[in-house]
Amino acid sequence: MTMSLSTGLISGMDTGTLISQLIQAEAGPQTALKARLKASETAASAYRTVNTTFLAVTAAAEAAMKPAAWNPTKATSSTSSVAFTATAGAASNSLTFTVKQLATSHAVMNRNTTPGTWTSPTSPYGAAEITVSDENGVASPTKITVGGTGTLADAAAAINASSHGLSASVVQISSGEAALRVVSKETGLTSKFSLSGAGTSTTNVDAADAVIVLGTPGTPGAVELSSATNTFDSVMPGGTFTVSKKDEIATLGIAPDSDAVYATVQSLINAVNAAAKTARDYTSNAPGSTATLKGDYAVSSLGSRLLDNVTAALGVNGSPAKIGIQLAKDGKSVSLDKTVFMAALKDDPEKVRAMVLGTPATTDADGDPVPAVSGLADRLLAVAKGASDSATGSLVALANGQDGLKKGYQDQIDAWDLRLAKRKETLTRQFTAMETALSSLRNQSTWLAGQINSLPSAS
Repeated sequence: MTMSLSTGLISGMDTGTLISQLIQAEAGPQTALKARLKASETAASAYRTVNTTFLAVTAAAEAAMKPAAWNPTKATSSTSSVAFTATAGAASNSLTFTVKQLATSHAVMNRNTTPGTWTSPTSPYGAAEITVSDENGVASPTKITVGGTGTLADAAAAINASSHGLSASVVQISSGEAALRVVSKETGLTSKFSLSGAGTSTTNVDAADAVIVLGTPGTPGAVELSSATNTFDSVMPGGTFTVSKKDEIATLGIAPDSDAVYATVQSLINAVNAAAKTARDYTSNAPGSTATLKGDYAVSSLGSRLLDNVTAALGVNGSPAKIGIQLAKDGKSVSLDKTVFMAALKDDPEKVRAMVLGTPATTDADGDPVPAVSGLADRLLAVAKGASDSATGSLVALANGQDGLKKGYQDQIDAWDLRLAKRKETLTRQFTAMETALSSLRNQSTWLAGQINSLPSAS
């Protein structure tokens, strides 16, 4: 059992503080281990922070290598009432049309004109089943059963729960009359339907297709195109548009989107600069630097390799400067000149693409082999993956290595906890024994003094 001491009752020493100081002195190796553990945790976090920026380079390079990144299209509409989108690679095109009518859903009003019959949602519907017929008057083989207590509200609920694609609600026409309004969930001519059950059903809104007119409406050369919905997806190859306002004249256009290509390459350059800066900041050797990975060449060299690969010549295609990519004067970042890039993309888009994506191996006019040339994205992807790949990446390995050190340090710290606890127990026992011995000596001294004092004195 461990005893706790504060101040020795016999010796008068502050034994609790003395034991704590002795334990603190003996815990020096553990304190050093804790410092190493903290350093490993900090280093592991730093490696993973740098790794995150290289993962961003990987993602940006892979995005630049997708075919869709090199044939993006820009869809334009002259009016906000016509929403227009185009797929990547769609051919340049334009179209002007007039919106003649919008697509509508068929609606039916089911009423019972007998006074006092349908006065509220709780009024009896008056029939156990409802039959739904399509636009051709053909009744569905499945009838709708009115459940509950057979009220008008129950009829609406039964229609809503059915598989006929209808939406029903009770409408309070006046204080003395309620009716059932049923609307198709679809639009277009094929959404027409009719009801038979209780009361009388009449068309409330007639179903219609959306119609646009190519050319001048009302002239012999005008062409009408229809859609069951307000969306047209086969009028312009590669384009889809949705109309929302009648009598609107719209002009739509599809054109290559050079700005999107520039944005893709700029995103790659931004990712490179961010990764290079992070690697440089974490490994800085500048006077007074407190960088976590100060002087770590394995990390600093990765940032340098990115910058080298983004500015080095691209084989027969020449320097990236031809498309506006240049190293800054301080050598710490690269830039992409939009004016130069856009001009190169306009003059020779295939060459720009080849410089970023590379060219495959081919043969020349004489049949001699021409080796493949890696593009900018290929080279940067190789560097980034070499650093950040989850299985083989160097930054991942460095972070995992620190994790291994952390475990080793923690195991040693835990062992020291047990050792120091045992040592404290021993010291406490020793000081307790000392106090007990001093107490015994004190008692003996007191007894002897008493004995001496009790001896007869010489007269």
